[in-house]
Amino acid sequence: MKLLLDTHIFLWFISGSDFLSQKHRQEIVNLDNEVFLSVISVWECTIKYQLGKLPLPESPEIYLPRERKRHFIDTLTIDEKTIAQLIKLPPLHRDPFDRLLICQAKEYDLVMVTQDKAILAYSTHRVHEVQRS
Repeated sequence: MKLLLDTHIFLWFISGSDFLSQKHRQEIVNLDNEVFLSVISVWECTIKYQLGKLPLPESPEIYLPRERKRHFIDTLTIDEKTIAQLIKLPPLHRDPFDRLLICQAKEYDLVMVTQDKAILAYSTHRVHEVQRS
């Protein structure tokens, strides 16, 4: 299975949060799965860190790539094909980060792992809903 981690799922995973179920934690560490973190999530974290809304143990340009690599999570870049998917996406909510992540999931046929109800409202892609433990 090819998984795209929503930003909060990645943060829960690397911090060992109890919000992430054991089932989903196992999917992420399963070496048979390809697991991706989008540069969109890194961008989102960096902005929130700069605004003081996301405390991290280190600056995001050091911490996030190190944790991604440490957990064997691949990076997913953004390209013009992904942006082109935006026009096809219904306007169910306005979060630009979420909308781009949904487009990436569609473009690359990835299962998105999220707890975000706004993302779950989109039925145009495969989603793994994460229930808090």
